[in-house]
Amino acid sequence: MGTYVNPGNQAFKRVLDSNYVDMTGLIRLMNDRVGGSESLVCISRPRRFGKSYAAKMLMAYYDCSCDSHALFDKKIISRTKAYEEHLNQYNVICLDITSFLSEAKSCHKPLSEVPQMIVEALREDLNRVYPNLPERKTLNEELLSAVEEPDGKPFIFIIDEWDAMIREAKDDEAAQMAYLNLLRGWFKNTSFTPKVVAAAYITGILPIKKDGSQSAISDFQEYSMLYPGKFARYTGFSEAQVKRLCKKNKIDFERVKAWYDGYELAGEHAVYNPYSVMSACREKTCRSFWNTTSAAEAMTDYVNMDFDGLLETVAQLIGGEEIEVSTAQFQNDFERFQTKDDVLTLLVHLGYLTYDAANKTVHVPNEEVRDEFRHFLCNDQVGTQWRKLLNRSRKLMSDTVQGNGDAVVVALEKILE
Repeated sequence: MGTYVNPGNQAFKRVLDSNYVDMTGLIRLMNDRVGGSESLVCISRPRRFGKSYAAKMLMAYYDCSCDSHALFDKKIISRTKAYEEHLNQYNVICLDITSFLSEAKSCHKPLSEVPQMIVEALREDLNRVYPNLPERKTLNEELLSAVEEPDGKPFIFIIDEWDAMIREAKDDEAAQMAYLNLLRGWFKNTSFTPKVVAAAYITGILPIKKDGSQSAISDFQEYSMLYPGKFARYTGFSEAQVKRLCKKNKIDFERVKAWYDGYELAGEHAVYNPYSVMSACREKTCRSFWNTTSAAEAMTDYVNMDFDGLLETVAQLIGGEEIEVSTAQFQNDFERFQTKDDVLTLLVHLGYLTYDAANKTVHVPNEEVRDEFRHFLCNDQVGTQWRKLLNRSRKLMSDTVQGNGDAVVVALEKILE
């Protein structure tokens, strides 16, 4: 058992506490893809939406170095036909890219060295798990050798925060290319991928870039906050799941609903932020459990740019309005913005807004996010024009909550003057 190669099921065991919500149906979606033409899956989600928990679950289910029957026999996945066929039947490589970035920074290494750090860590781990493997020139040759062993098994790759390197090294093209070449060698290599990679499940914040610079993973089937497909129901908690949690933890469901519901994904009209719901159940109170990130803080710059009247639009959103948006031109990064719609689309991917695909509109999903908007946009770096609008919108928010329709109309008229 290793750290990155066949790391076992201990991480998922720690997740299975008394409040665990069964999301093992996601495994069925992956089982349907293992070994097939759609075996490469990329999930983009905001932080706090359970990406790491899903990675731990998949790791425990597929890892051939352990027996996970006790963890899954009573879960939803056990009632599917392919349950035993795939349970603990694969070699697993599990990586959290942010951990390598943190290590590089703490050791004062340039980000261009991160890909080689990943290779060295995997080679060391692979040799620990397979001590009798003949020494090869490259990591890929060693992985291929492991599969070709008499009892060898193909690999399932699970990569959390795959796009962290792209985001962190945004000004270092050489570092980005080295990392993308590493991924290309795994997932876009006709002499390696079909023989070694049974499936891959990678997660990130933003979808794959549209300009082709991330073609190393262009073969991945992509599921985002805009178009989550069949993975929509595993993006967050359903209303039924939250009701059971509230009853079990003796916390008022209607209050939890007001604070954490509101995300709309591909027909799933009641999707709750999992991290916040679990935190509310644990602390027996509803408040914002949002952890502001550097990516979200960068929004100050874009709000102050005031693309196409963005300031007024944000004020309307805080007040409960739905705003039409075109998501087609967004370039899937934090750098290139041409219009107000680009910024609003980014806010969907970050979880600050939710997207109604049927009506092509966005709105603030719940009280937690609205509260975060208020705190975030009150910082000292926000421009004076925004402060003026924010002060006006306070009455709008109050009147909206209290249902004072006439007053809402008056407040909106003042904001749009």
